[in-house]
Amino acid sequence: MIVLGIDTSCDDTSIAVYNGKENRMLSNIVSSQYQFHQEFGGVVPEIAARKHAENIDIVFNEALKVAGIEVSDIELVAVTRTPGLLPALLVGVTFGKGIAYWREIPLKGVHHIEAHIFSPFIGKVPEFPFLSLVVSGGHTLIVLVEGLGKYKLIGKTLDDAVGEAYDKVAKMLGLGYPGGPVIDKIYKNYDGDFIDLPKPRAPQFNFSFSGLKTAVRRLIEKGYPVEQVAASFQKTAIEYLTGKLKKAIKELKVKKVAIAGGVSANSLLRESLKIMQVEKNLNLFLPEMEFTSDNGAMVAYVGYRKFLIEGEDSLSMNAIARSSL
Repeated sequence: MIVLGIDTSCDDTSIAVYNGKENRMLSNIVSSQYQFHQEFGGVVPEIAARKHAENIDIVFNEALKVAGIEVSDIELVAVTRTPGLLPALLVGVTFGKGIAYWREIPLKGVHHIEAHIFSPFIGKVPEFPFLSLVVSGGHTLIVLVEGLGKYKLIGKTLDDAVGEAYDKVAKMLGLGYPGGPVIDKIYKNYDGDFIDLPKPRAPQFNFSFSGLKTAVRRLIEKGYPVEQVAASFQKTAIEYLTGKLKKAIKELKVKKVAIAGGVSANSLLRESLKIMQVEKNLNLFLPEMEFTSDNGAMVAYVGYRKFLIEGEDSLSMNAIARSSL
């Protein structure tokens, strides 16, 4: 089955083509909008929706071209319907509905977090049960995954997501948007002393980043060098994430761990997890770099598997800004 995967949940317009029978991704095209949101220090929903509408035809045609298929070859449309920025989601859902209606083929709505959870397994077969640490601009949570559609929320952020904290810290430091890549680059090139920052307190496996941001602001006010503050923030944030994950692994006694979301591209996080893999004798699943940010490939992959179990969704399906996993 040839599956078209569409994601317009935030500020990346992405469409992928997936061969479900062969478990092979044929194309995965992503059009980024970073430059349009930089001056605002974050994503503006109205601008994101406008750019999705302008670019989605171009991305669609490029995805088909790279995959080497025609529109008539598409047998299933999978599209992110929730959660996300509603104006942005509506562009993708409407586009997907149009193709499904025109070609008289099934439509399947996909939960964005669920798609991220399975992104490390694109082209592979998931191994259940596993712990998933989802770290992105909008989400930070630990989930016990017992099967497709079978999830137990273990912990979540009580305020900002870790990716959001990166963006806000970068803005305070005058480093621009998005914050994750630029702070990670500074960390990799930094060879000075680190500042001991407090790790936020949150019950059990939950997260909080508000106190860490406040600590960074105080360092800036005291005149500490930008590079030292940025590198110290990353060191503390990643130690905090991995510390919570270690605690969950120990208490739940799960040896299979998967990481997903935009922050899963972070070099220190990946390095720390590989060390943890050896120390704790874990089976570690990391997404390919092209599947770390929002992408249509993960939507196609999950949409296909959900369709095999649940069947198709109605063309009256709506986009939903917020929904739990």
